Amino acid sequence: MAEPNLSKDVPNVIEKGNVEKEQVYLEETFYILSKRKSVFRVRLTSKGLSLTKETDDSSKEQTIPLQDIIGSKCMRSKRRRVGAGSCVCTSLVGHQQLKVVDENSGDLDESDISAYLYIYAYPLKLNRRTLKRERTTITLRFRSYDKYEDNNKEAQKWRTCIKCLIANQPITYVAPQTQSDKKLLILLNPKSGPGKARELFQTKVAPLLQEAEIPYDLHITKYAQYAREFVRTRNVYGWRGVVAVGGDGVLFEILNGMFERLDWQQALAEVPLGIIPCGSGNGLARTICHHYNEPYIRQNLTGISVSLARGKTAPLDVVRVETKSNIMFSFLSVGWGLLSDIDVESERIRAIGGQRFAIWALARLVGLRKYKGVVSYARIKDVTNLPKPKLPVTLSHSVSQDGALDSPDAEAFIDCDEHSEVFTNALNGKQYQRVDSWYSVNSRRSAFYSTRGSEYHSVTSGGSEMRSPVHACMHGPASHLPSLMSQLPSHWVHEEGEFVMVHVSYQAYIGEDLLFAPRSQMSDGVMWMLIIKAGITRSQILSFLIGMGEGNHADINNEHIKMIPVSAFRIIPEGSNGYMTVDGELVEYGPIQAEIFPNIVHLLVPDTK
Repeated sequence: MAEPNLSKDVPNVIEKGNVEKEQVYLEETFYILSKRKSVFRVRLTSKGLSLTKETDDSSKEQTIPLQDIIGSKCMRSKRRRVGAGSCVCTSLVGHQQLKVVDENSGDLDESDISAYLYIYAYPLKLNRRTLKRERTTITLRFRSYDKYEDNNKEAQKWRTCIKCLIANQPITYVAPQTQSDKKLLILLNPKSGPGKARELFQTKVAPLLQEAEIPYDLHITKYAQYAREFVRTRNVYGWRGVVAVGGDGVLFEILNGMFERLDWQQALAEVPLGIIPCGSGNGLARTICHHYNEPYIRQNLTGISVSLARGKTAPLDVVRVETKSNIMFSFLSVGWGLLSDIDVESERIRAIGGQRFAIWALARLVGLRKYKGVVSYARIKDVTNLPKPKLPVTLSHSVSQDGALDSPDAEAFIDCDEHSEVFTNALNGKQYQRVDSWYSVNSRRSAFYSTRGSEYHSVTSGGSEMRSPVHACMHGPASHLPSLMSQLPSHWVHEEGEFVMVHVSYQAYIGEDLLFAPRSQMSDGVMWMLIIKAGITRSQILSFLIGMGEGNHADINNEHIKMIPVSAFRIIPEGSNGYMTVDGELVEYGPIQAEIFPNIVHLLVPDTK
């Protein structure tokens, strides 16, 4: 069999017409043992991994885009392979035919001097008319030299080059120092949605993070506001990002915990946030997939998990919301009336997942409610010509209308969970209490599929409860609005009467199947206010809700329904009976006002643009 070409350190440039130049970094020829007349020309380029299959009479090229590659690993064979040749290139999608072990394992085959490079990718593929990401492993076998150490050196060169490309750093043959050296902080709510967050993380997310060699600290939330108190009291700069696993409510806690920090501006600038959707609504995750052309398949978390591995971020608007006694920050929506009623009251059947909203919507249509009040808003006249967002003005703390949120004189931040049980990988040289790293998700104490350096905190409720400042103070950008009960500016529009609902969203989707604001962008400085006035028939509301699944309602503007772009608003309801929600979370019923601040948060998003 012909000797393979040795790897070429070739920063060659290929020009294809007016297409962006493609840089070639490494190139090698691999033979296929089962088809002796076929070879693969493999090139690692600035575009991705190019595989060209060549036979005597044909040539076929396939390229795996760089943004679909999440990591690679060098391995050695576990047992002797009889009749092995010089090099192998195979694409394994399914059961692996080659048994390999880690290069430091004691169970390796000393007689095989080959070095195996596994490249992990998740390209988009059409499967039964459904576009989704499919796990693909490219295995490259290096055996050009007579010693394993030399073959491993070649494989490591490819691996390091791949790591540099993924990290978007200059190509070297020394492992890059990147943000990925830090851990991810994972805050998981086991009760989100139908209660499958642990199982979904263990089976869908953790294996992918291991392939990407991204370590993480996993904490299971123990009670309401756990995630909020956790990020407020910890040194978040030690993590490369904070990820909510659960519904939108977990991220709502994390966001507000960040704004309760004295260093909120630096923390949000340096530590991106992410979400793995395991709840009922999952509006933000659905919005992210919508804007980045990532297929959204319920309980298939591959695409959104790849975004954690790639580490790309994008800016996100936040909305400062003020009630009589609280100030909070929101990323999704504020609601009053029908949709809020459905959201809150359907909690009693949350075990069935997202279907609870459709079932309760029918119930609320039968017993349709009307609410009296005044809705005021600052309308945006031209959403296509908005000024560039200004940098937010900082302040030491925010004070509500009645002064109930004034800051304490001093805050003593005390570390939490000092007695909680920790599972630590032994490679860090730390002590650990359990050696195995995979437990049943139904076990009383669940650890999860480990990656190097990851830590796992017990999900039991034993041990000390989290301790935090007695008085939490809300910081954040300073409000530009008058106090809640003061007179509004003269250019504001006021509407008084009876309403079926008022719902304001700043994301395209407010649920997996509810395309609320098709024109919305994640960082455009616009809120979209939907007003439905009393007098509308039940059949019209039903038709409207059905159309919302496709966003067909967005251009409706009649005597009962209107959709308005606004930069700020205030709602003052009459009476005390009803529900108001912020990001799907119930807040006190009464006067509420809000304003949008662009580009405050950095959000982990798919690398598809």
